[in-house]
Amino acid sequence: MDNKITIGMFCDAFFPMIDGVVMVIDNYARRLSKFANVVVIVPEITGKKYDDSIFPYKVIRCKSMKIPFCDYSFPTPRITINFKREIEKCKLDIVHIHSPFTIGMYGLKYAKKHNIPKVCTLHSQFDQNLMRLTKSKKVTDQIVKALMKTYRESNEVWTVNKAMVDVLCDDYKYKGTPYIIPNATEMEPIKDINKAKKAINKKYKLNSNDRVFLFVGRLNKVKNIIFLVDALRILKNEKFKFKMLFVGFGQDEKMLIDYIKNNNLEKDVIMCGKITDREELAKIYARADLFLFPSTYDTNSLVQIEAASQKTPTVFIKSVTSCMVTNMVNGFITSNNVVEYADMIMKVMKDKKLYNEVANNAYKDLYVNWDDVVKMVYDRFLTILNKK
Repeated sequence: MDNKITIGMFCDAFFPMIDGVVMVIDNYARRLSKFANVVVIVPEITGKKYDDSIFPYKVIRCKSMKIPFCDYSFPTPRITINFKREIEKCKLDIVHIHSPFTIGMYGLKYAKKHNIPKVCTLHSQFDQNLMRLTKSKKVTDQIVKALMKTYRESNEVWTVNKAMVDVLCDDYKYKGTPYIIPNATEMEPIKDINKAKKAINKKYKLNSNDRVFLFVGRLNKVKNIIFLVDALRILKNEKFKFKMLFVGFGQDEKMLIDYIKNNNLEKDVIMCGKITDREELAKIYARADLFLFPSTYDTNSLVQIEAASQKTPTVFIKSVTSCMVTNMVNGFITSNNVVEYADMIMKVMKDKKLYNEVANNAYKDLYVNWDDVVKMVYDRFLTILNKK
């Protein structure tokens, strides 16, 4: 038996599902596994088998059930044969919970049983997803109150920025002092920009002088994708030419495609689908002139950091995820107004000097590498264990 600590990461979603939290866990686990034993405890995605042997860390999965009208599955750890036995064999030293739902609660229970420290990270404003499912603020508030038990009973609670500290304490009524661990990316700047742009131009039949805008993420209404199409319609009505790339998939993909058609934008919008090749995605970021991210749901989205890695500035709506950005310095921020958002896009693209300054500052200020963040995470785990 080695002397490495054993870290258990518990989450209610994982590959082949792709979202920000899944990418955070994978990047944590890959780097932590160089100097610790890492076990990722997650559900199977209903109807989608995945080869977990490709990971440099151990993955234990429980069964799950598909949730209607939702991108996610509902994990069922209590009724999965051998699930508990497999986790017990790992002899975890510390539990890190990445979602407060079924598997997160299971991680909390395991930590209590074995008297080991537990850390819980708040990655997202989950009340917004709950509101969409329940259609009731009263029911949503009750669920949030119940979910907060996982955070209250953890030794330490982490979140991604100061704005999310306010959400946690003011909106979700957490009484402690959260610890901020920012998000990052493993994506590195493209070395041969011209070659990358030519490859993307060829693949998507773009002209070299086309203005290219980009969205990357789940195609879900909660990401404000309808707002984005409304802004594009304004650009077209103003005779402002562009090509818009949507990269991703999700439960509202058909609705988005229909809305694009209804607004006569089919010739201006390219649906790229799901892209898992990180090098290709980096090339797409490099080709884009602007990353358009009007989400008010995200907290410290990985995609805005990925865009910054390629010196592609982002246009935000004022929100939690824009809190680390300074308007007209390292990004662009508008109010939640579609006309203002469209006007900002046109203004930026007409001011080359401003654009170049902000693009360079985005890279300098917002691009963070996972290696640096995960070193902070590992040191924090050791500090918590030493306190115990």
